[in-house]
Amino acid sequence: MAALNDLVRAGKVRYLGASSMWAWQFAKMQHAAIVNGWTAFSAMQDQYSVLKREEERDMIPMCLDQGVGLTPYSPLAKGRAARPWGQQTPRSSSDAVAKAFDRDGDQPVVEAVEKIAEARGVSMAQVALAWVLSKPAVSCPIVGATKPHHLNDAVAAVDLALTDAETTALQEHYTAQDNYWW
Repeated sequence: MAALNDLVRAGKVRYLGASSMWAWQFAKMQHAAIVNGWTAFSAMQDQYSVLKREEERDMIPMCLDQGVGLTPYSPLAKGRAARPWGQQTPRSSSDAVAKAFDRDGDQPVVEAVEKIAEARGVSMAQVALAWVLSKPAVSCPIVGATKPHHLNDAVAAVDLALTDAETTALQEHYTAQDNYWW
């Protein structure tokens, strides 16, 4: 934390962000910064999506408490929340991390995304991103666009307000994971 603070004081860095760790580790670093009068983190980058919500246990409440913005990566769950259940892409069939999003318990969540998207006449990606954007700690998700239409979906998701019933439908079948991949 002292080295990071030195970079801020030297004008080489404006803000500090951390990524993918346990909340207790993040708390220790924030505490060290505060106790020593150093620059604290203002952003946390963690995996967070309608299919990976483990950060809701500890990290997100801590970020909300400390005024730290969340910058989720993989908000579409490696694309799993952006296409119908069972549909594969070359990447999803070969990427070990993407395969972690093929748990049987995820199927009802993906089907809820698809149902809402069809009812609204929008893409599944827009629905899944709108869900992430609706969360209070989220500042800006990392969309990982690889095609032009991915950017269009991300922009459109900003204006897509989900109803309470839609949010409930997206969340009600989620099952927590004991061991999860960052």
